[in-house]
Amino acid sequence: MNSKSSLGIVLSRLAGFEEQSIELEQYQTPSELAADLLWFAYLQGDIKGRVILDAGCGPGIFGVGALLLGAKKVIFVDKDKKALALVQKNLAMHRLKGDVIEADIADITGVDQQVDSVLMNPPFGTKQKHHDKLFLEKATAFAPVIYTIHKSNTRSFIEAFCRDVHYTITNSWNADFPIKKVHEFHKKPKVVVEVRVYRLERAT
Repeated sequence: MNSKSSLGIVLSRLAGFEEQSIELEQYQTPSELAADLLWFAYLQGDIKGRVILDAGCGPGIFGVGALLLGAKKVIFVDKDKKALALVQKNLAMHRLKGDVIEADIADITGVDQQVDSVLMNPPFGTKQKHHDKLFLEKATAFAPVIYTIHKSNTRSFIEAFCRDVHYTITNSWNADFPIKKVHEFHKKPKVVVEVRVYRLERAT
């Protein structure tokens, strides 16, 4: 994979959710946004030759992208069997291998503690309060570097969380997160949510 644009094209062709759980806040990570995050992480030296945890992986867009960029190993974790079936399909599509684990983020077992980077698009925490915080807490237990996506209006929460757990926000940027109409209660064909992408690093 020799450019961000070529990575984005490959990611856009991966199998995605056919049905999305409201309870789990399953929203497909846009391929362009995923490519931006992955390419930035690659340039920082956080992917190639590294062990990656794709937490709450869904169809595995981050983990598959990381493998395409030379990750040593990717661990895919999700509690949804259908999502993990999509991970397997996407891995097979590119003849890739990864460790696929069915588990709740709150009770992950079978994960090698020597993880270099966590990549995740956690729930926004609108259906289950503080669900985003749970993902962050678990991520800090596994890796010194975390890439994560949150609604822009939660920036003060992310900053306070990092202070409490002794992580530093080394980089962050705003992005658009388009969500297509997938449920009956969605009134518009597409809604664009303003999000912020973060790179967090454990303080030394």
